[in-house]
Order: sequence, then C-alpha cells, then structure tokens
Amino acid sequence: MSASDMKHVILVVNDDLAQWALGSYGNDEIRAPTLDYLAATGVLMENAFTPTPVCSPARASLLTGRLASQHGIHDYLSSTIPEIHRRPWLKDELTLAQLLSEAGYQTAHCGKWHLGDDDRPQAGFSHWFSGVGDYPAEHGGDHRFSLNGDIQTIPGQRTQVITDKAIEFLRDRDASSPFFLHIGYFGTHNPWRGQPERLVARHRHNDFADMLDQPAYPFGKQALESTLPTRLNPREALAQYFAAVSHIDEAIGRLLDELEALQLREQTLIVFTSDHGLCCGHHGLWGKGNATLPLNMLEESIRVPLIFNHPGTLFAGQRRSEFVDHLDTFQTIAEYTGVLSKLDASRKYPGRSFLPLLDNSAALPDWRQIQFGEYGDLRMARARQYKLLRRYYSDAPCELFDLGRDPTESHNRYDDQAYQPVVEALTGELDSYFDHYQDAQKSGLRVRKLPRHNLSEAWRTVDR
Repeated sequence: MSASDMKHVILVVNDDLAQWALGSYGNDEIRAPTLDYLAATGVLMENAFTPTPVCSPARASLLTGRLASQHGIHDYLSSTIPEIHRRPWLKDELTLAQLLSEAGYQTAHCGKWHLGDDDRPQAGFSHWFSGVGDYPAEHGGDHRFSLNGDIQTIPGQRTQVITDKAIEFLRDRDASSPFFLHIGYFGTHNPWRGQPERLVARHRHNDFADMLDQPAYPFGKQALESTLPTRLNPREALAQYFAAVSHIDEAIGRLLDELEALQLREQTLIVFTSDHGLCCGHHGLWGKGNATLPLNMLEESIRVPLIFNHPGTLFAGQRRSEFVDHLDTFQTIAEYTGVLSKLDASRKYPGRSFLPLLDNSAALPDWRQIQFGEYGDLRMARARQYKLLRRYYSDAPCELFDLGRDPTESHNRYDDQAYQPVVEALTGELDSYFDHYQDAQKSGLRVRKLPRHNLSEAWRTVDR
C-alpha cells in the first residue's frame, strides 16, 4: 500500500466533555478555535449521545460497538479495588484496536484508559502510554504513566504530557503501515482546578449563562461530584472547566500541526468525541448520570460532541441531525477502515455505520428515530419530543418528559393520563430493543437494588 492510499485514524475521547461546552454547539464563551475549525471543515453530529452516562461503560461501548448489557461493564471501574482493576473486563470482546491491528494497522493508546489494568498494555495495542492510578487526579504536578508496562513519573500538565507522547508516536511510527491512534484526555474531569492560569484568567469573567443559580434537581438527591465543595465556588470551577476545553483545543492544534509537518493530514481521519456529557450547574447539579440518586439521563449527561474531519474525503461543512451514539461511531470507523466485514453478526451489534452521510455517498432515510440508553437498571428511550426513563428495580418512580414543552426536564408526565399512549409506545420500543440485544448474563437488570454508588463494585457480588 502506498503512503497516499493509507487511511489513518486519530480517535480523541475526552473525559466529561459535554456537548454544550463547545462553540460549534452554540457556546459563545468557550475559546476553542481549533475545534471550531474542525467542525466548520468537517461533519458535526448535532444529536450525538452516549449509551451510558458514566466513564467505563461508555468507553467500552465505543471500543467494542456493544451495549453495557452486552459487554457487562455497568459503571466506572475503580483502580483501587484489585478484584475490579485486575479483572479482564473486555476478554470476551473484539475491540476496534484488535480489529485494526489484525488488518495491519499500527495501534497506539495515549492517555486515559479506565477499563481496568491500565498499567499493562491491552490487547490490540502495539504502543501503550496510559495514565495509572485512580480518578479523579490532579491535572498539574507529577503523574504516573505506563509506557508499554514501564511505570514512569512525568511532571507537567496531563493534557500536555499526553499530547507530547502522541506526537512522539506519530514521529516514530513505521511509515509503511497505516495507524490508529486512540487518545484519552483527562482535562475536563474533576477536580476543576489546576488548569493553566493563562487560560483560566480569560474565562473568569464569563457570564456562564444557564449554569448559575439553577433550580435544584427535583427527582432525587445529589450525589458524588454534586456534593463536592465545587458547588460553593461555581464561577471558579466553571472557569477551570472552560480553560480545560481551551487547553484540549490547543492540544488538537498541536496534533494537526504535526500531521501537516509529517505530510499526513490528507490521509488522516480525526474523530473528536467524549465518553459522556456533564452538568456544570445545570439543574443545580455537578456531574453526569451518577450526580443523582436515583441515577439520571439528563440531556447534559447523555449528549456528547462528535466531529469527523478528513480533508478531501468527507463532505465538509455538514451539520447532521440524525440520532447517533458510540455504537454507531464504532461501526462508522470500522467501515471507513475496511474492517466492517470482519464483525461477527451473531454478536448482535446494535450500531449502524453512518459513513454514507459523512462522505455524501448515499442517503439513509430509514435511520432510527429513537435513541436508547442504560445505566444499571435505568433504561431510556428518547424520541424527538419525548424521553422515557424506566427504573426496573429502584423504588424511585419512572419518568416521562415532554422535551418539546419542557426542555429542562422539570415535569414528570409518566402518570399523566394524557401521556399514557406515549408511555406505552416508548415502553414497547424500549423492551423490544433490549430483549433483542442484551446478553442475559451481562444485562444491567441483573444488578438488583444495591447500597453502593458504584455498580461495578457491586457487580462482583453478582453470579455472572
């Protein structure tokens, strides 16, 4: 294969970077010119979602193309509990890295992993540079990383260190093979402090519209990140969060400059996304799906940025409104790289490639009109106007929101008689979807009423 025929891929998976936190999605207070450029010259998916609004299951879904109720990871995986950290969670799965490695790609991981065993190179990756230790972790200072199994302490800003190592890979790779570079940035995860002061200072005087002085969440008590001291100084936390986005933007700019210098830009697809969304004062909350008990599927928790950019290959300047998620992104990258045919159909992949939308090769008029999601025993069916949440073992009530009339999800219509046809229709869609795709041995409904916040801690007590 000649160098000009190669299709390289850089997949950037951010941590807690919400869709609302980018200028290309309407936030005029965020400074992120590189990402604005990628969106304007690429394809932006306006309705991109995570299958699960918490880190580890979302990342597993993106890399395997399968639901939490198929791969079996239902909450974040703590590295401080050996039974969780050392468990081979993905041993029964075929990851994107494995598929591409078998197809002749050089495969590299740089940054956050959060799927267990982060200090050991994982299957499918020929180059491994992973953050080591539990989360959250400070953004500046000394950081522990595993470089192909060798534990190193490296000082500096995490975003900078990860980008340095990603650039080293680009420079040192075997130029005779295509590459897949998986980058995981930590920057937008809590603690919301320690970002470069030069970036924080420019955001301290923002208005932070729609994020301050929000009414308290009415459908459960606040938990985890939402109980941190952050809430006592929200303006500073928001300035730090916005600065983290700007710092990541600078990092993407460095990567683009390096690709240009190496004459690789025309052969490289860049996919920019996040594991899940985040509330930063929205609904009076800080955090994602586990910012509340019972767990939530708020729009800010489930919506993610998703930008595809490949000069001369994709149909640039598009903003697509289709419902897509990590399961579809997996399929799309697989088709783009020519490995889609390697997937075993018996594994019931729920996603679908939307590559024809990106390269303008075909229309997809039969695209789905409902987005599904889950978090333990919480399941969601979200249509254009309505969102249904069903809790199968919790004492908390189910919820139905009329998003057309109630975009802030403040009024639960589940028991309203006028909405019963909607409840029945979405319940049927939800049950049909999971009945078809879930693995009975790994389903989120196997996790019954549990006293812990972390379902994955409790998951080890379930006979699997």
